[in-house]
Amino acid sequence: MNQGTLYIVSAPSGAGKSSLISALLNNNPRYDMTVSVSHTTRAMRLGEENNVHYHFVSVDEFKALIEKNIFLEHARVFGNLYGTSCQWIEDTLKKGIDIFLEIDWQGAQQVRQKMPKAKSIFILPLSREELARRLNVRDKDSSEVLTKRMEEAQSEISHFNEYDYVIVNDDFDVALMDIKAILRAERMKQDKQASKYHDTINRLLAQ
Repeated sequence: MNQGTLYIVSAPSGAGKSSLISALLNNNPRYDMTVSVSHTTRAMRLGEENNVHYHFVSVDEFKALIEKNIFLEHARVFGNLYGTSCQWIEDTLKKGIDIFLEIDWQGAQQVRQKMPKAKSIFILPLSREELARRLNVRDKDSSEVLTKRMEEAQSEISHFNEYDYVIVNDDFDVALMDIKAILRAERMKQDKQASKYHDTINRLLAQ
């Protein structure tokens, strides 16, 4: 069985990474793919479910998990703690399942150090104006909060050159097609094809 691929996906808030990954998972039943469910200390939002969207824990519980060294990566984002279970990632990849890990640039750096074979994708908005519009429509925040989010977005975007692939989410359908192309190309790599078609290749090479 082929080892699954870990995909690190980062983007400034409002660039559409969650929507793109959700559409990808829903539209590709032939491929074994899942999204990583992170631990977080932030409050649960309307419509979210514990252990489905996130593992919601207290700050003390999160710190205890850090002490137990269970996290592949963890970071503080917008004042809240987020972390990814290392054991779950390893067990899922061994089953041949691709994993999408939605994390910021800080977490991405940690993951790349520990799992250098992971592939990374950065999602960019078309412009600052479009990003501000999406954030305002989605969250209805005050102008002060929106300004802070835009500052955070610029900081996130400054790390785009650390990633293997960059997608500009101007047209959603095109951006989705671009992600599919990345996955398709990764699945066609020699080592994965050699493992998948081991018997076929041996028959072709038989004297």
